[in-house]
Amino acid sequence: MEIKELQQRVDDWIHEYGVRYFSELTNMACLTEEVGELARVMARTYGDQSFKAGERASLADEMADVLWVLVCLANQTGVDLTEAIEANFAKKTSRDRERHLHNAKLRG
Repeated sequence: MEIKELQQRVDDWIHEYGVRYFSELTNMACLTEEVGELARVMARTYGDQSFKAGERASLADEMADVLWVLVCLANQTGVDLTEAIEANFAKKTSRDRERHLHNAKLRG
């Protein structure tokens, strides 16, 4: 699925099932909540914490939740994520073209 299609499918879903978008501020709070849930699964899966009894982990589901809310925010603020990620690649390439190659910390 292309990013543009993802943005359209989320928008279609919101209008069919969600009635309307939550406010931008509410969605920002939702994004923060979803990132926290992702962090919890990461800490329990790759960190030192253990899962609580009965707790289930779905790294993919938590990542999809983060992406969903991010797409909602992009849609309601008029951000074309395809254009945004292309610009971000250009920025990172220009800025970091040599930086990581010469970072001794990244050599193992």
